[in-house]
Amino acid sequence: MSVPQSLTQVRARIDAIDAELIRLLAERQGMVRSAAAFKTDEHAVRAPDRVAQVVALARERATEAGLAPAVAESVWRAMIDAFIELELSAQAALRQS
Repeated sequence: MSVPQSLTQVRARIDAIDAELIRLLAERQGMVRSAAAFKTDEHAVRAPDRVAQVVALARERATEAGLAPAVAESVWRAMIDAFIELELSAQAALRQS
């Protein structure tokens, strides 16, 4: 891929990357929903040991890929928190029905 020659080109590439990230997050959400079927309570959803494992792996992979590990950790923690809230809301809705 060639080096961008303008801010417009940089932004277009960022937009394309963002579109791919959205597609991947939607795929991840599907897996989160599948996992939710196996979880019976809030502790299982929050799974602090699993969160720590996922964050550590994200930091490791970030280092290998040339991404600042602190950036990866921040993004992964925000993503995990959002998906935990989604799972908890889904479980609450199931209990109410």
